[in-house]
Amino acid sequence: MNLYLRLLLLSLFGRSRSRTDVWQGGRTPFRVLPNDLDVIRHLTNSRYLAFCDLARLDWLQRSGHWPQITARGWYPVVTAQTITYRRSLKLWEKFHVHTRMLGVDDRNTYVEQTFVRRGETVARAVVQARFLKRSGGSVSQTELEELVGGYPAELELPAWVKEWADSVRIAKNPGA
Repeated sequence: MNLYLRLLLLSLFGRSRSRTDVWQGGRTPFRVLPNDLDVIRHLTNSRYLAFCDLARLDWLQRSGHWPQITARGWYPVVTAQTITYRRSLKLWEKFHVHTRMLGVDDRNTYVEQTFVRRGETVARAVVQARFLKRSGGSVSQTELEELVGGYPAELELPAWVKEWADSVRIAKNPGA
């Protein structure tokens, strides 16, 4: 329930926050609440991924692309992700998630999400996502590029992200 409340608050207050450019990235503020804690009394690892979900939605809404995506009957799904933790977040601490586009390949979009507390990076996630159509099938990169008005010339997927994506891909017929 806590995440639905946060989603509602982001949707309501996101409208009054500054617009963001999908290529420049966006910053989404949060605070660690009691139900975000694990038995060690710091932000539980699963909450980091939930905050990533919320921050990506906020980023897409504030960039103005979310209404266009939903109007076309598209929706994003996470197909792979990795996260590295550097420091703990504790009860009542404020932090923000900085979300930015890393690049694209022939099927997926890659986003980096950095958790920052008082100017210090405490965790970083890389998320591989694909856009699907409610009518069936995947959204092509050509369709996505058209939606955002073209990809910047300097948008090139970092080599290490491509290597990671290749290494975590699941075969359709394992053992065949």
